[in-house]
Amino acid sequence: MAETITMKINKMEDVQWMWQSNSNPWSKTEAARWSPYADIDNFIIEEGYSKNEEYVKLDGYVIDLKNKVQISRKNEKNQRPIQRTLANKEDKHMREDRFISDPIAPHRRAGAEYGWVSPFIIEVRKYLELEPEQLPSKNKTIVPIIVEKAAAGIIEEGKTIGKPYEAEKLSQILLEQKDKDINQVWTCCAYLYSMESFLYKKLNETMRPIGNHEHEKIWQSKIRTLGPFCLLLWDNPFNTKLTTGKVLFRVGKLTEKQISIYKDLAKNPEEYRSFQAFTSCSRDSHIAEKFPSANVLFIMEIAGAFCVDLKPISLYPEEEEELITPGVCFTVKSYEFDATKKKHIIYLILKQRFSQSEFDSVTNGENTSSNNDPNSLHLLARVYDLDGCDLTLLLHYRNYFSRRVGVADLSRYDRDGLII
Repeated sequence: MAETITMKINKMEDVQWMWQSNSNPWSKTEAARWSPYADIDNFIIEEGYSKNEEYVKLDGYVIDLKNKVQISRKNEKNQRPIQRTLANKEDKHMREDRFISDPIAPHRRAGAEYGWVSPFIIEVRKYLELEPEQLPSKNKTIVPIIVEKAAAGIIEEGKTIGKPYEAEKLSQILLEQKDKDINQVWTCCAYLYSMESFLYKKLNETMRPIGNHEHEKIWQSKIRTLGPFCLLLWDNPFNTKLTTGKVLFRVGKLTEKQISIYKDLAKNPEEYRSFQAFTSCSRDSHIAEKFPSANVLFIMEIAGAFCVDLKPISLYPEEEEELITPGVCFTVKSYEFDATKKKHIIYLILKQRFSQSEFDSVTNGENTSSNNDPNSLHLLARVYDLDGCDLTLLLHYRNYFSRRVGVADLSRYDRDGLII
């Protein structure tokens, strides 16, 4: 892990700023209740404190460090006491926003159309005008450019949702790594993603419904602002091979209609869906007990997928977070209802795969104008039926597949679908 990022993490772990959140913070009879500031706000306040600044600005508030008071920007008379405490890791709980939403678009039959690489990533690469095999992890000259675009996009998104100060700090932390190697840049991106901020929420809000035609213009409009950061986070230089053999857990608070989709999928084990957003899971099998309001427990067996352990980077190590990257497909192995725990248990098998439609485009010899696009041709060149196919047929189309044709061994392919 990059030294500078480690220092920031250590500082954040050591100190927690709190604000008095009971209804009347100035009452001498009402019991005081203290709530922690969100990660980025905590970072901003602690940084100002360490520099002996008298005031720091947050979205919606001014912090008077001299008098230890939070002042509302809308009404200066609305003030609350604040305090600086040593952080207690045991007080941190798993975050509901991160682990409890439905991980897929409800009406997405993804396996038939999307392949190894998420369409969001593909469109970001087109927007950045990258060559087919040009990625930050493989070309250090493009790293500063993409970092600058990512930082600018974060600021723009923050302003749009009324979080300019939070966005400015996120952007500043990222820009500090601009001229570092990709290892440090990626570590920084993973660190920022792990923090409690608008960034991970907005990114997944944008990407999760990919495949819903009503949402198409929305996610495409975010390629310019959120796309560069997404690409940096996706292009993990530390983890170039598929993960296999792990079991991950995630909970959900789903409607009967949403649950019925998974029930139907359990009856059709050959039908694939996919995670089009970064999807937070946990290695903690007791996660359901930590979210009593959840009515669904997902148990995910990884047959072969790109994911990353965020525990060494995260400010919430107790979450045991494993992050599934966009584009990973899955089938529903089985469904059951646990009457004792009153939970719907859904078993998934996760598997990275190329789409059948891409494979058909190559083997049928299609050469449409859209396939003349370098990125489209690159995708077609990587298409491979991971469930098994005739190797003679693949070799017959070696002009399309070039050096990327190989045996049906998931571990031989990198996140871009190339043979390692």
